[in-house]
Amino acid sequence: MLDYDDPDVETQWFVDRRKEVEEYLSRQGVAHGQVGEFPAWSVTPYVSIWAIESLRNPGSVGWWAISGDLPNDYISAKGINNPREAMRAIATLWQEASEYMLRGEKHPTFSIGAGDSDEELAPLLASRAKTLLEWADDPEVWEDDDF
Repeated sequence: MLDYDDPDVETQWFVDRRKEVEEYLSRQGVAHGQVGEFPAWSVTPYVSIWAIESLRNPGSVGWWAISGDLPNDYISAKGINNPREAMRAIATLWQEASEYMLRGEKHPTFSIGAGDSDEELAPLLASRAKTLLEWADDPEVWEDDDF
């Protein structure tokens, strides 16, 4: 088992997640600037939130991405000013999507997965969303941050 308290192991996890985010955004056709060298926030090895540079406004965040032991996803940074808000926004979308999936319906504005395993994916997505929302609401998770 890897020791994620080891700085070298943690750094490699960051490198792997960054590459994963870059590849995911590319597959999704998201036009973007630089992906942060390190996550804006993380709990290694479970979740990382990444600031993605805007092409329209270089030097500012245009997107937020999530990666780790959960689905990769991204969201526009419009109105979302920090990793905590990004986590909450993504988790809320996942929660809504899982509810639609459980009913056998497609979310009107959001999709995740190919749709062929919604029955299996819905409870996992709901579970991850619940955990992320709990973390977003827990001040102790963010006590070292300026947000």
